[in-house]
Amino acid sequence: MAGTTLDLEHLVTPDTTGMAIARKWQEWNSLRSNWVKEKKELRNYLFATDTRTTSNNQLDWSNSTTVPKLTQLYDNLKANYTSALFPNANWMRWESEDRESNTVQKRKVIQSYLDTKMRQSDFRTTADKLVDDIVLYGNCFATVEWVEELADIADDQQVAKYIGPRMVRISPYDIVFNPTAASFENTPKIIRSIITLGELQRMIEAGDNDEYKAIFDKMLGNRREVAGSTSIEKSDGYVADGFSSIEHYYGSGYVELLTFHGDLYDSHTGELMSNRKIVIADRSYVISNEPIASWLGTSPIFHAGWRDRPDNLYAMGPLDNLVGMQYRIDHLENLRADVFDQIAVPIYKIRGMVDDFEHRPGEKILVGDEGDVTPLVPDATVLNADFQIRELENRMEEMAGAPRMAMGIRTPGEKTAFEVQTLDNAANRIFQHKAEKIESQFFMKVMNGMLESARRNMNTSDVIRVLDDVTGVSLFSTIEKEDIRGNGLIRPVGASHFAERARRIQNITNMMQMKADPTVAPHISGKMVAKIISEELGEDNLYGDNIAIKEQLETQKAAQDAEADNVDHLQEQQEQGL
Repeated sequence: MAGTTLDLEHLVTPDTTGMAIARKWQEWNSLRSNWVKEKKELRNYLFATDTRTTSNNQLDWSNSTTVPKLTQLYDNLKANYTSALFPNANWMRWESEDRESNTVQKRKVIQSYLDTKMRQSDFRTTADKLVDDIVLYGNCFATVEWVEELADIADDQQVAKYIGPRMVRISPYDIVFNPTAASFENTPKIIRSIITLGELQRMIEAGDNDEYKAIFDKMLGNRREVAGSTSIEKSDGYVADGFSSIEHYYGSGYVELLTFHGDLYDSHTGELMSNRKIVIADRSYVISNEPIASWLGTSPIFHAGWRDRPDNLYAMGPLDNLVGMQYRIDHLENLRADVFDQIAVPIYKIRGMVDDFEHRPGEKILVGDEGDVTPLVPDATVLNADFQIRELENRMEEMAGAPRMAMGIRTPGEKTAFEVQTLDNAANRIFQHKAEKIESQFFMKVMNGMLESARRNMNTSDVIRVLDDVTGVSLFSTIEKEDIRGNGLIRPVGASHFAERARRIQNITNMMQMKADPTVAPHISGKMVAKIISEELGEDNLYGDNIAIKEQLETQKAAQDAEADNVDHLQEQQEQGL
């Protein structure tokens, strides 16, 4: 009834399991409050156009310039990590664990299947966002889902837009877990999402569960009751994050879902629910409770951190320690600008009787007896802040693991090619270590999660694109579920071979220069050198047994044929002339 005071706790009558999950969300979310605060401050610096939107806004400056050094480091790291993780089209490979799975055909089918699905599901766009998360937040999270997207066409028919596994990014703000757990794989996780009431209704109707349909009807009734009340008691625990009040939340047309993954003990019933996926709505009602559908043994939610903390699963990011240095750079920049302004438009000390005057070139100031006007010029030493700012920027480059060499800026001094390669490898050691960590701890698990999802859910034939090794032409092949089954792993090899490949090619190039020594040349296999170089470059088509001789014979034959054709043509012209 309108104009009444509503006791929301008695109206909602929450489920005990739903309340337990909601309390866990609030507890784990509060444990990371300092981490969230730090990330929001860093984000403000990255996208700031002046210091008014940063923690520098309280300083008494007339200038408010921000030097976007953190932003430049962010762009530099993101570009370099992306190029290292995905250097070319052949950035992953199938590694078998038994003889049956170690065939050329099996490797081609599995790699081509994943290549096809990554291209169709826009994998690289999602991967770019995950690299963005690792640079900005120091943590990235993703899961894998099986998708069957259909498009309606004429005559009530449908065609498949995309059927297969897809990598899904999870925002670091939308997932919580026990930060003190021993490992991310074994700790329970709760993922928050916001959907519309229509989407929830479609989800519940697809499940065809009368109990969940009754819960949805109750949720709609709760919203009508709240809309007709003037005040509400005991509502704080039911307000979703991002909404100012329960009235705002219930009137928005949206529903907050908390999806729990892991083991949950119900203290009221004494039941241990192992390896479950439980979805609750409105922080009260269980609308789905089912086993986690995965052959991996754990929930298919994956995480990687940039710099691991001891006894804390929330890792640090490459820019976290540099916010204070950015603060210092902005401080020096604006302090120097203020001093310039005070020199150009100084403060005047006036003594005695002085007529009013304007500060402009050629102005005449009339003073009385013992009167005087003296500009108060600040100490110009502060104008040397350029050196301090440059030093701070150089140190930030090194501490972020993104040396200036990564931007194509060469260090001073003459160097040989070998010295350049050695210095480059040493300068990028931190960067290379972090890239390999992201590759092995995150993308490798995601790729094998996509393959597991395909093996479990694929129930029809599929078409993949395979590149012919000889001609390089794209061929299309139809495969079944059995074709992608095997004992082994998909292993990304972009970052792990990035520096090693460059080093090996440089060493082989240097070794080939030794062939000029007649005592060394007979002992170096040119055939093996050519094979190794083609493999390291990822261009297998460059190598072939005695391919150069075969090509020379083809060229000679083509030249002979062309000469014979020319002779026949001349003879024909002579005969016509006669």
